[in-house]
Amino acid sequence: MTSLAATHDAAPTLLTRLAAREIAARVQRGELQAVDVVDAHLQRIAQRDPQIGALSTVRRTQALDEARQLQQRGDLAQLPLAGVPVVIKENTDVAGLPTLYGSAGTSRKPAAADDELVRRLRAAGAIPIAKSHMSELAIWAMTESPICFARNPLDVKRTPGGSSGGSAAAVAAGMAPLALGSDGGGSIRIPSACCGLVGIKPTPGLVPLPGDAPSHWYGLSVAGPIARDVDDAALMLDVLSATERFAAAAQGEPRLRVTVSTKHPVAGARVNAHVEKAVRDSAAKLRTLGHDVEEDDPPYPVLPTSFLRCWMAGIAEDAETLGLDVERVEPRTRALIKRGQWLRDHHFVRAANTYEDAVKLRTWMSSRDVLVAPILAGPPPAVGRWWGLGWIRTMLAAANWMGFAPPWNLAGCPAIALPAGRMPDDFPVAVQLVGPPQSETTLIAVARQL
Repeated sequence: MTSLAATHDAAPTLLTRLAAREIAARVQRGELQAVDVVDAHLQRIAQRDPQIGALSTVRRTQALDEARQLQQRGDLAQLPLAGVPVVIKENTDVAGLPTLYGSAGTSRKPAAADDELVRRLRAAGAIPIAKSHMSELAIWAMTESPICFARNPLDVKRTPGGSSGGSAAAVAAGMAPLALGSDGGGSIRIPSACCGLVGIKPTPGLVPLPGDAPSHWYGLSVAGPIARDVDDAALMLDVLSATERFAAAAQGEPRLRVTVSTKHPVAGARVNAHVEKAVRDSAAKLRTLGHDVEEDDPPYPVLPTSFLRCWMAGIAEDAETLGLDVERVEPRTRALIKRGQWLRDHHFVRAANTYEDAVKLRTWMSSRDVLVAPILAGPPPAVGRWWGLGWIRTMLAAANWMGFAPPWNLAGCPAIALPAGRMPDDFPVAVQLVGPPQSETTLIAVARQL
């Protein structure tokens, strides 16, 4: 059999199209050299990123050196991500590189050591190839800040979403098969949906937070994988959570209680007809597979005051922890920091999962196995559409588009963004699968079925 390594010089894109698990298997068997895999992805980065702007730093020399070193190891067969390039979100430390948080106001001092998440990926054989751009302090649903304007590789006139937009854009463009993201209000699921990818928001506590923080944004935030298919996302989730149960999750599930809803959490907001169809088609498919499917709407709060308190106060806490130079951040970020500090000073914020809104959502979800709902109300907006707006106008515009995401951060429920069809212009449509806390195995199995 001719190895892909032999065809590398003629067609490096063959290597950048492989799934992470296929790369690892071929490196383990000696059919591929890790250095060839990394070099092919570096070529892809050089080709695509100037138009997309997904990456803040590329580790060219270091990644190639690490690939050569990996190839000499005697335990390749035990490394589930052997030789797999991975992109790291800009809010996570990689030794020797600054951690910018998408902001001009953060320190440019290089990190002294890898974050625990990066250590786990390296221990599994993955090779950090680059760091990805994000919205400032992970605040917004688009990846635009004073230091970056990321674009969607499927249509460079549109946003790749945010805040993990650089991570998703990199994976969608073939710059790496896997990327690390974080999600405090949809920041894994939104860009995954925008770019036709699979993104998993796990239950809080399953995966360590960047910096080993005990909590972030008062419990809203989690870290998780972005990949091109369910199996790769499950494999990366196993590595990040130091488990071995997600990649092995069976596709066949016993009869599940599935609920379908297209109700928008924001009163008066509308859902694109093609998004509604994707949700209902997904539910119909699950019905044909033998699951019990009903229609019902989650008890979304009339006003998302609980989420907003945690969000704003969390932003203010980040500014303090990072020693942010507030004169160098976006005006809307400064405004949010000021309001979040007021909430903290007056003790108007507590752990997200303790609010009545969170308890209602979690209780409702506990009586069913899976919710199938939209993740976005329509296709991604144009790059720069909300640039320069004040925080209120940006927040309201974004909520009408991505308001399906934040309620499940508040409730502490896991969720998956899953490609589920196409718009008439061939742009991807995604659905969101939500489950009760600790139900990742079930959600992954259902995602495989779909």
